[in-house]
Order: sequence, then structure tokens, then C-alpha cells
Amino acid sequence: MSDNARVTITRQSGYQFLVDFGESLPQWLADEPAPLGEGGGPAPDHLLLAAVANCLSASLLFALQKFKQDPGSLVATATPIVERNDQKRLRIMGIQVQISLGKPAAEIEHLDRVLAQFEDFCTVSMSVRQGIDISVQVRDSTGAQLKR
Repeated sequence: MSDNARVTITRQSGYQFLVDFGESLPQWLADEPAPLGEGGGPAPDHLLLAAVANCLSASLLFALQKFKQDPGSLVATATPIVERNDQKRLRIMGIQVQISLGKPAAEIEHLDRVLAQFEDFCTVSMSVRQGIDISVQVRDSTGAQLKR
């Protein structure tokens, strides 16, 4: 995990936003799918799913490497469980992640210990599981705070 992670997004047009990860990383164009947007890039739910799947994959790799094990390829697929809440608003109520190793389990030593601990290393998925307090401020173009 990056201790100094910061992301800035800037509206380009419609529902398209330029996502800036900082100086040394490429920018992404995020967009909502039609009918709101044009589907010109990943939507916010894609980015959340990617963050969870990537963190879990990296944590699994870290746990395997602690035992000097190489899983071969790792492929993770994250799928949201989307439902409406009591106010009829769409919410991601769960995320199903499937990770496939590139080698048979019999070729990976200490796999039982790895599987028992790797999720605890994942900052993102463990944070999402617990719920994350998000503070939101809104300012206008003069810098006046409109919401806090």
C-alpha cells in the first residue's frame, strides 16, 4: 500500500472524469456507462472492484512469497452483488472475488497456511469489509465551503 496515495479527478465532459494518480503514473479516463455516460472508461464500481481484486491478489502473492513459493500466473475476477437499499438506491452489497493460481495446489508448499492468512494482509478488502468512514466537503469556485 502506498502511504502517500492521493487521487485527483477532474470533470472533462458529461460523466467523464480524468483520474490523476500523481506525477509518475498514467492518467485514466473514468466514465459512467450509457445512458448516463458514454462508457469511455471504467466506472467507479469498476475501480472499486479492481482495487479489491488487486489488493487481494498482491496479498496472496506476498503470503506465498513469504514461504518462497511461486504461484505462476494469478488471475482474479471480482463481481459485485448490486441491490437496492431501503431508499431504493443501488448499492454494492457484496463483492465476490475468485482468484485462480497458475499451478496445481499440490505444487505449492504451505498453501494451507498461506490461504489462512493472506486476506489479513489486504488493506483495501479488509477496510471495505469493515466499512470506511468517508468525510465529504464541497467547495465552490471561490473556495467557500458549502458542505462538510
